[in-house]
Amino acid sequence: MSDPSDKLAYFQAITGLDDSDLCVEILTAHGWDLELAISSFTATDSHAPPPPENHPAGTSSDAEQFISQPRQSGSPSTAVAAVAPPGLVWRVVTLPISVISGSLGLISGAIGLGMWAAGGVLSYSLGLIGLGSGRGGGEASVSAAATEAVEFVASFERDYGTRGPNFVGEGFMDALQRSRNSYKLLFVYLHSPEHPDTPAFCERTLCSEPLAAYINENFVSWGGSIRASEGFKMSNSLKASRFPFCAVVMAATNQRIVLLQQVEGPRSPELMLSELSKVVEESASVLVAARHEAEERRNNIRLREEQDAAYRAALEADQARETQRREEQERLEREAAEAERKRKEEEEVREREAREAAEREAERARIRQEKALALGAEPEKGPDVTRVLVRFPAGERKERRFYSTTTIQSLYDYVDSLGCLDVDDYSLVSNFPRVVYGPEKANLNLKEAGLHPQASLFVELNS
Repeated sequence: MSDPSDKLAYFQAITGLDDSDLCVEILTAHGWDLELAISSFTATDSHAPPPPENHPAGTSSDAEQFISQPRQSGSPSTAVAAVAPPGLVWRVVTLPISVISGSLGLISGAIGLGMWAAGGVLSYSLGLIGLGSGRGGGEASVSAAATEAVEFVASFERDYGTRGPNFVGEGFMDALQRSRNSYKLLFVYLHSPEHPDTPAFCERTLCSEPLAAYINENFVSWGGSIRASEGFKMSNSLKASRFPFCAVVMAATNQRIVLLQQVEGPRSPELMLSELSKVVEESASVLVAARHEAEERRNNIRLREEQDAAYRAALEADQARETQRREEQERLEREAAEAERKRKEEEEVREREAREAAEREAERARIRQEKALALGAEPEKGPDVTRVLVRFPAGERKERRFYSTTTIQSLYDYVDSLGCLDVDDYSLVSNFPRVVYGPEKANLNLKEAGLHPQASLFVELNS
């Protein structure tokens, strides 16, 4: 839009100023930078609109801090309706720093205000809206917004079931970022719990299966109660004056959102579906352009990186080629010698480990055999013979008869002789009552230890 007369008409339509001389002075003062002039003009007016219908009570200072309205002769909807496409509301809403402090950024310039202007779509800018900053800073604000969103989703599903739109459980800015990443529009629903039309609208319209399916397929959905902080502030920023209230927005540049459509008051599922379909159809080219631009940008970055890497590799190869030629043979010989040395060391380590393992196993076998021989033959049943059952950690059981004069140490020798354990540090324990027969009881005989005429012990590994 380079023609001054077009810029003048555009500026008058947005601001509602009838005095063309005044508009020319404002534009001249800003070097005929249309966007800068609009932003400067709207930021200077702090007049706040009246609270929306059934809106939660709030102080006037909160409302004034939250939104600033451009000066114009008619209402905003009237001014836009004169030039906007039928049935659609196109305007740019500027978000404050407190809203975007914890987010990841907005959609690239391809979806910005310049594209809408180039396509002949008229928008008007609102001033800064004071979505209140939490005392805990950006991170606390984002956490509070996400908590409110989760609570809204839980409340909505509790009251109306899960047939409605798939509202995301995250703050508005995170939902906007999600819609940007998926190249979809953002469907916004502001919930007024006390409004008489709310239950019927939610049950019959939002939870209509065809409408919910269409929204879930084509939009990212975010909802908020106007009784909660973020829902209240978004109702002010979007100038919701009647409920139920729905809107379709998309990300723009410079921390702003483009309001594509707003639906105030109850609607049938069929009418709602028709209005949303129209928004999707008219925005399709912008979303496709954004996707293509992002892909092209990624491809260009990747191509540049590949070209830079190839150039660096070629340069390094040229610089190193001469040195490589002289040192190649020496390097090969050095690597061969090093490989041979490592091979011999590894072979020696394997042989030493195998030899040590064999020696340990032979020693264990020798000890087992000695202990088995020391036990002697198993005695026959008799009044002086004790039957001992030993249970192992893996579930295995072993049983043997001993003379009642046999010591506790002989039971340890018996367990060792079986070769069922890979460890030496263990204890023999009885269950009822629990008694640990440790080294201090090793010299007691079975009768003295209370294990005659029969005993059931288990092996407990010591940590």
